[in-house]
Amino acid sequence: MKYENIVPGIFLNRPNRFIAEVIIGDKIEKAHIKNTGRCKELFLEGARVIMQRASNPKRTTKYDLIAVWKGKRLINVDSQAPNKVFLE
Repeated sequence: MKYENIVPGIFLNRPNRFIAEVIIGDKIEKAHIKNTGRCKELFLEGARVIMQRASNPKRTTKYDLIAVWKGKRLINVDSQAPNKVFLE
């Protein structure tokens, strides 16, 4: 499975289970979180995250948050990824 249009950022907060506020470059953006689990040990203020730029310009968020760094490990938080990998 390959992601396209990848953008790094810094996690700020999670106002609800679907949205993250992240810093991308010098702007604060909202990103859709593809995992509705709590993930409190991962979504910490200042954590480095990886987003995928959305291809649909009509979406309310420009990005999907797909991964977060935890120490030296990159953790995929896209809950749809295992199905895509298995079915491809």
